[in-house]
Amino acid sequence: MTNTPPLARRLLAELLGSAFLAALVIGSGIAAQTLSPNDVGLQLFENAAATAAGLYTIILMFGPVSGGHFNPVVSLADASFGGISWRNALAYVPAQVAGCVLGAVAANGMFSLAAISVSTHHRATSAHLFSEAIATAGLLLVIFSLARSKRASTAPAAVGAYIGAAYFFTSSASFANPAISVGRMFSNTFAGIAPASVPGYIVAQLIGGACAILAVRVLYPDVTPAEAAEVVMPHYQEQPA
Repeated sequence: MTNTPPLARRLLAELLGSAFLAALVIGSGIAAQTLSPNDVGLQLFENAAATAAGLYTIILMFGPVSGGHFNPVVSLADASFGGISWRNALAYVPAQVAGCVLGAVAANGMFSLAAISVSTHHRATSAHLFSEAIATAGLLLVIFSLARSKRASTAPAAVGAYIGAAYFFTSSASFANPAISVGRMFSNTFAGIAPASVPGYIVAQLIGGACAILAVRVLYPDVTPAEAAEVVMPHYQEQPA
């Protein structure tokens, strides 16, 4: 286990990781829409495959520094289990949101689109919101069940695989992340979401996260604080101040 990196370095890792996440989600969506203009199913498959593979590598890149959260719900859940302090979890959130917005702008620029184009893709039906709660709960269950059963080294691959699958088994295509929900507002493309839909998504994601925290506490009740602190990367753990 290594010593805790300084908070500034961890925030930079969360910013960059979130930016790469948004760029790969939105960029692969734009590419899929261009490559398969008449086949929405194929577009979704291409978007999901790129996201699953990319997320796996991004967690490997930045996980040893910050834990590889890139998601406010993951950071808040980690704080609730004692993995990081609440102060640091709250510091992660703006870095994650800013990173996702930056990634959206970068994705637009890579495909010669306007740097910022506000999405008109409305998604917030009751089915979509229900899907977001389930998708987020499942994501947190994957992460923290692996950590609590001493299999955290498999989490990068498992998280990528879960998100890739959740693109298809949820009607919302599994955003499962308030920061990416905000970032995707700024790209009026295949992967975008209208601003009016975002508040509902965030509420659903927080509800799903709270349900997952409760489930993890019931399923894994006999885990020490040190074991609970191993979240995404097993050799990263925040040390007590």
